[in-house]
Amino acid sequence: MKIKQIQNNPFQENTYVVWDEASMEAAIVDCGALFPQEEERIEAFVNDNNLKVKYILNTHLHLDHCFGNAWAAGRYSILPMAHEEDETLLARMGEQARMFGLPFEVRTEKLGGYLKDGDVLTLGENRIEVIHTPGHSRGGLCFYIPSAGWLISGDSLFEGSIGRTDLEGGSYATLIKSITERLITLPEETVVYPGHGPYTTIGEEKKCNPFL
Repeated sequence: MKIKQIQNNPFQENTYVVWDEASMEAAIVDCGALFPQEEERIEAFVNDNNLKVKYILNTHLHLDHCFGNAWAAGRYSILPMAHEEDETLLARMGEQARMFGLPFEVRTEKLGGYLKDGDVLTLGENRIEVIHTPGHSRGGLCFYIPSAGWLISGDSLFEGSIGRTDLEGGSYATLIKSITERLITLPEETVVYPGHGPYTTIGEEKKCNPFL
């Protein structure tokens, strides 16, 4: 398995392309591409590496993590998937944009399917295990790839921090419970790829994260 981090939009959101080297099947996770040059950068990476995009996945549906869903769905003829409890956020993208002072409309794309805790997706022979981690949003998800030892944590867990809980559907107590019961229990060597900022490990966050 391989992974590519691509930073997008004014929120400096991390979009990830993950793929299986044998089958070249790939997933685009949290497609935050807002501007044409960001879309072009993702498309060029997919084309240059001869990847076959199988999934468009969202850890959650705050606008910075799905700016590019409509573009990606059109380009790869695949509808995005996310947790059902975040679907209501799609109808309020305009409100989200105004809250952050963004002077433009946000294109949205309907979901092609729902993901829930315990679901398993595959890239080649590699499993992507879906973990429901509410707290930053009601439908927050993480994607764990045990064969690679990776966790794509969205805005649940960051290097030395956690996701904000003052947005719609947020709950500090719920987020702490999600992290301590579902994430910190993973192997310490698990590499954590968050929605913003640099990667870290579960072991490092167990030792040093002041919120845990």
